[in-house]
Amino acid sequence: MKALLLAFSLALTAPAFAETGEAPSKPLFRGEIPTGEKEFVEVINEVNKQQILDQFGEPSIRNDVMGPDGSTEISVWHYKYLNTDENGEYYKTTELDFVQDKVVMVVFMNHDVGEEGNQQSIPLQPAPPSEPESFSDVPLLNL
Repeated sequence: MKALLLAFSLALTAPAFAETGEAPSKPLFRGEIPTGEKEFVEVINEVNKQQILDQFGEPSIRNDVMGPDGSTEISVWHYKYLNTDENGEYYKTTELDFVQDKVVMVVFMNHDVGEEGNQQSIPLQPAPPSEPESFSDVPLLNL
């Protein structure tokens, strides 16, 4: 009886766990990007760089890491006094970290980061493989 009940339960729940092999895609966020911290975090990964530039303008600091083909792979943008906390107080700096065109991390800071207009591009180069010079350089695990 238990085996029959287990088989029946698995038959009903299997479609819920089936994978199609495709990640569901979210549509781009439409409308004005909110500036309250919680609402901002909820929608910012649905926004592309151009939408951010259209609403907030150029960041005060922009650091780009260029790929071997010259395209921007990673960007770090800083905006001043963009977002508010739950009490309505502005954060001095908001950092947006991009991989290509997608925001992957947001950092709210209560301190000023760098000077206005500080922009740089850093070429992306693979790190050389790291090998210990001798076995004495390898940390030992004490079990």
